[in-house]
Amino acid sequence: MIRHMAINPIPQFPDGFLWGVSTSAHQIEGAADAREPSVWDAFTAQPGRIKDGSTAAVACDHYHRYGEDVALLAGLGVDAYRFSVSWPRVLSKGGLDFYDRLVDEVCAAGVRPVPTLFHWDLPAGLDWLERDTSHRFAEYVSVVVDRLGDRVKKWITVNEPAEHTLLGHALGTHAPGRQLMFDALPAAHHQLLAHGLAVQTLRAAGARDIGIANSHGPTWPASREPADLEAAAFYDVLLNRLFADPLLLGEYPEGLGELMPGDVASDLKVIAEPLDFYGINYYAPTRVGAPEGTEIEFGGVRIPAELPFTVRQIENVPVTDFGWPVVPEGLTELLTGFKERYGDRLPPVVITENGCSYPGVDDQDRIAYLDGHLRALHRAVEAGVDVRGYFVWSLLDNFEWAEGYERRFGLVHVDFSDPGVLKRTPKASYAWLREVLRDQR
Repeated sequence: MIRHMAINPIPQFPDGFLWGVSTSAHQIEGAADAREPSVWDAFTAQPGRIKDGSTAAVACDHYHRYGEDVALLAGLGVDAYRFSVSWPRVLSKGGLDFYDRLVDEVCAAGVRPVPTLFHWDLPAGLDWLERDTSHRFAEYVSVVVDRLGDRVKKWITVNEPAEHTLLGHALGTHAPGRQLMFDALPAAHHQLLAHGLAVQTLRAAGARDIGIANSHGPTWPASREPADLEAAAFYDVLLNRLFADPLLLGEYPEGLGELMPGDVASDLKVIAEPLDFYGINYYAPTRVGAPEGTEIEFGGVRIPAELPFTVRQIENVPVTDFGWPVVPEGLTELLTGFKERYGDRLPPVVITENGCSYPGVDDQDRIAYLDGHLRALHRAVEAGVDVRGYFVWSLLDNFEWAEGYERRFGLVHVDFSDPGVLKRTPKASYAWLREVLRDQR
């Protein structure tokens, strides 16, 4: 690994570039008895929902072992740690005390805490189809920033509302397990509204570094045939522009605003509150063609036949053990395309997630993946995109939602075979990234 660095080092990123790793509360914390239930607890209790039949009741037990995990952060040499705050935990008695301790520990290690305020673990009894949930979210954010705002300077409001809408409310493969198809659009609107209200709440508390973490990727038409081009354009609107245009342009893509609930024009003024950075989670492009009339499974997700598009395989590229294509140049394409589309409406960009699932501790495939994506990111910087940071997903192997513990995204291996021990073992990619970060200093 060190020989690789010496022969072909990663190009230097600009001074002040923020290097970090990401996690989320439900996926690593465990200690389910020390928080209120979430929609994911109800979902995992339903037989057949999680592929290996597991739950996140213990997960990595980060709640009790955060000191060990912060030591791993310090040993890695990152500048920042992106974690999420569990809304259900904050609702429990003394729940914020954990995040008080965690933030103190992270700061003491010389690492910047970067909380995400919602990462899919909605408290049980709340519903993103209801407008009131957006306002309840703002109230919760007020409590969190009042407690942590003296030490936390960089905030992320909502993580991946596109996936939470699509997988949780349209297709039903994630919590809360609804299969509403296009009737799920109110969940998208209310998450975006919650984001805007959270920005207002954070600003009122004095926060000056606020963003969102949206997932994006290039959409590639399966061919130049009109039907494939039309299907790809529609997919791109649903997964990219539906969640970027309201934030950056203050408007929905044509035809979608009238499908949203409430006074949309007024809501858009809130949704488009100015951002200090725009977080992008990037994993892969998507190749899309006209519908083929049959249900398919792609990347662990069942795509119903009645959708007006079909996701196709990208040929002649390697794939992760999740079946996701490895296409580093898609990151360059995405970022330069965003700069072209949004111009000066695009704030500085932070890559808030990028990573891959591979087994084993000697994870050379992950090293190759990260190497390629960092070079692709640097090409975007050279092309004039204002990129300010990069966060690897993820620090730890974790509970990977509907996949349970079968998919391993961590720089650190966690042995889930003994829940009482949960031994952490840094992988080859951890050592490789540590060398990259030393070289960047």
